[in-house]
Amino acid sequence: MERVDRTNTFIEVAEDCPVTTATVPPLNAEAPSVAARTYRLITEHPYEFTSGDVIFTVFADRAAIPDEERADARREFFARSRACLRSSPLGKRYGWGIHADARGRLALYAVDGPEYAEFTSGRRTGESGEPITRTKALRSTRA
Repeated sequence: MERVDRTNTFIEVAEDCPVTTATVPPLNAEAPSVAARTYRLITEHPYEFTSGDVIFTVFADRAAIPDEERADARREFFARSRACLRSSPLGKRYGWGIHADARGRLALYAVDGPEYAEFTSGRRTGESGEPITRTKALRSTRA
């Protein structure tokens, strides 16, 4: 696992998130934003990819790294510290909570949805009943 991966963790939206209803990041077909690429990857493959998978795939897609070069590029990419998904615009701007299950696989939950409320109230536990660690997305502004 890369240092950006988490298990049994729920990343809540940032305290200064400007929305109360989750919104889909706008998709510019010619040059999708990091938020749009991240959203699409996780929603099209819930609980399939880890944070490391998502962060690297978004980077590699934007950099147009060919598939046959991605294994080496991934090692090089994670040789340095990288920001985790707490810094993602999904939780900072668009109102999406990010859940990592016991294997570190991700899914998104809308801030205004019932599942989000279950995670934030502590009513939701891990697959074998263990508690889920809750943390918040990073603020966009200083406190």
